[in-house]
This record gives sequence, structure tokens and C-alpha cells, in this order.
Amino acid sequence: MKDLMGKAIRDYYYNENPEDLQTETSISELDELPVAYLFRDFEEMNNIEQEALHLATGKILDIGAGAGSHSLYLQNDKGLDVLALDISPKSIEVCQLRGVRNAVSQDILDFSGETFDTILLLMNGTGIFENLDKIDTYLQKLYSLLNDNGQILIDSTDILYMFDRDEDGGVYIPADGYYGELDYIVHYKGESEEPIQWLYLDFETLKNAAENNGFRVEKVLQSEDSYLAKLIKK
Repeated sequence: MKDLMGKAIRDYYYNENPEDLQTETSISELDELPVAYLFRDFEEMNNIEQEALHLATGKILDIGAGAGSHSLYLQNDKGLDVLALDISPKSIEVCQLRGVRNAVSQDILDFSGETFDTILLLMNGTGIFENLDKIDTYLQKLYSLLNDNGQILIDSTDILYMFDRDEDGGVYIPADGYYGELDYIVHYKGESEEPIQWLYLDFETLKNAAENNGFRVEKVLQSEDSYLAKLIKK
């Protein structure tokens, strides 16, 4: 992995000629992602992120921490015990430099040894599940990391709106798999990562999968086509 996301985050932190990231998926064209967005403070976050941070309590695991903005708010403004986790070593380096006291670079499937009261997965948190075939593996892993009275706060977007419709309102979606299974590619300073699998889930699909893996599921907030869900052990 070239860790281009981490490189952009590190360049921005050190002011070493940072450029905007570019992202694309198998169903969308190139889109600009300003690196500064990854360093936003609470007031600049969307309502789903703000609600998730408001609901977060106890000992926190922030999965996909990026530059650490969510972790820093929870640690500094709410006084909570937070562990920032990201597969990107450069991102975790910046988390530490920005003041996140506990930060680890590791794949969530390889992480163990602690349990948490709140597990956060934000900015399309279901993306890390990769595809529907792997969702049970990830949900079982998250279940094992959650205290008995704990909660998982996770967001996603139903991307059905991105597909063409016919005159009767029918949607043209791929016949070979779930429409939220995408390839996601990051570009930075002329380099490109290998495509990764990235999963967008409609709420009912997430709910069914989570219930099959021992969770009770509640939709906390709906914002246009995106939502925040809370998963609690049954």
C-alpha cells in the first residue's frame, strides 16, 4: 500500500506542498478531496458526525481515525479515553503529533487485547467491510471488541440515487452483486493506489446483517441519503 491518504495528511501537517487528494469509484468520476477537510474541527463536521460524537461515551475506539479530528474532539473536549486506529502509518503519525495520546496503525481484523464502550466508524464507516461476503467477519470482530453494554456508532449512504432510472421510476442497477459494492481509488501527486473494495450499505441491509450477528440496531439519524446507526449487543 502506497499510503497516499497518509502522505497527503502528513504533507498538510508539515506544510510540505500539500495538494488535494483525488478519489474515484467504479461508478463515479474523479472528485477532489481537500486535505484540509480531514483536519476540520467539530463546528465544520456534518450533522451525522456531530451526533455520533455527542453520543459517544466511555472508552472509545475510533476506527479509520485519519488525521485524528474525531479522536481529538472526544479526548480534549469531552475528556474521554480514546484509541485512534488506522491502517495508514503516516496518518497515525500525524494523529500522535496533533496530540492524540493513544494511536495505533493496524488493520482492525488484526487488532485485539482491549474492549470498548463505544466503537466509532464514521465517513462511510461501512466502507471497511469491503463487500457483503465479508460483512459477517467484520461484524463478529466488532462484536468481540465491544463491552456488554457498549455501542457501535456507524454511518453509511444508500447510493441507489447514483444509478439511472427509467420513465416509470425503475432503477438500472448491476445484476452481478449488491449495488453498494464499489472499487475505490485514491490519487495523490500523480500516484495512484491500487483499487480497494469499499462498501456502501442501505440501512435495511446493514440492519439485517447486524441482527444476524447478535446486534440490536437503531437508526439514530437520517440526513438525505445518509444515516447514522447504533448497534448494541442483544
